[in-house]
Amino acid sequence: MNQIIEAMKTRRSIRKFKPDMVPKEIIEQIIEAGTFAATGMNYQDPIIIAVTNKEVRDRLSKLNAEIMGSDSDPFYGAPVVLIVLADKKIPTHVYNGSLVMGNLMLAAHSLGIGSCWIHRAKEEFERTEGQEILESLGIEGDYEGIGHCVLGYVDGEYPKASERKENWAYYID
Repeated sequence: MNQIIEAMKTRRSIRKFKPDMVPKEIIEQIIEAGTFAATGMNYQDPIIIAVTNKEVRDRLSKLNAEIMGSDSDPFYGAPVVLIVLADKKIPTHVYNGSLVMGNLMLAAHSLGIGSCWIHRAKEEFERTEGQEILESLGIEGDYEGIGHCVLGYVDGEYPKASERKENWAYYID
């Protein structure tokens, strides 16, 4: 089977990570794959913020948990958080950022790294704390948080795919 299709069929969301840091070279490969996601009119409007600093990662986790109404770690212990944001002035920004998220997760899987899409990035970056992060990085513009792609080494068994539902696709011949 084609390697890309195989990766699509076998990638699963991971919800338990080892604390071991992913090497920078692997993170860079995953990010590069994200930059090759399709974007409407090739605007390339999404941006990716790589968080490997534990203090910042924990601050984001706490903020995300607060938005979710929980006190648990919504990042499941993952040591790396790739935050995808996209420029609100581009009509397809949510779709463009979503395709980046897909590329990040598939690239991670192909390199033996677990991943999971964590929501609430939109709410995080509407808050003062999120805006301060963007300002500290010199990021200007009106960006919407699309998602967090948490990365790390899988702690435990790799999940199996569930059965596919019936009537997923319809054909018009």
